[in-house]
Amino acid sequence: MNKQISKRTLSRLPVYLSLLQEKEREGVEYISATTIANLLDLNHVQVRKDLSCASSAGRPKVGYETKVLISDLQNFLDYNNTKNAVIIGAGDLGKALLGYGGFTSYGLNIVAAFDTNPEICGTLIKNKPIYNAEKIEELVKEQNIDIGIITTPAQFAQATCDRLVKGGVKAIWNFAPTSLTVPKHIIVQNENMATSLAVLSNKLNESLKK
Repeated sequence: MNKQISKRTLSRLPVYLSLLQEKEREGVEYISATTIANLLDLNHVQVRKDLSCASSAGRPKVGYETKVLISDLQNFLDYNNTKNAVIIGAGDLGKALLGYGGFTSYGLNIVAAFDTNPEICGTLIKNKPIYNAEKIEELVKEQNIDIGIITTPAQFAQATCDRLVKGGVKAIWNFAPTSLTVPKHIIVQNENMATSLAVLSNKLNESLKK
């Protein structure tokens, strides 16, 4: 990804990609920004502007060749460059993430998980090995792990993050409901379910008032 774009634009690109892949399966060879906008209930000017960040393949009155636009978006989002990841915390959420096969389509390869529960350490979950959390730094270094996915309880998240950073990860995907302190060169993406639920509840309440 070699262009600076806003977070909002970046968050929409995977949505466009998913729609385009669906349309390609339906046999749609060409698609316009206006069609994409209508299907997603967005402004067509915004869609065209977003797509221009990743592709210059659009043509007047014709639109975009679907397969070319898909390829351009995948390249821009770096989905073709596989990154290795590990999950720390093999509880319910960790197991769910381990079992999700769609990550490979986004260039994410989850190679293993770590946990402190001796009953599951040394076993396989969804065909992925579960290691003792004491081995985080060692195995992260050995297996050239790029991303650490934290699904531990909040009180263990910072210590877990510190061990991942010492092991050499470049990014943290944090599902724990707490903020993390990291060196400046480490990227952190927080997924706070409470925040998402608050937004959802607010929108629901507003819609019920209409």
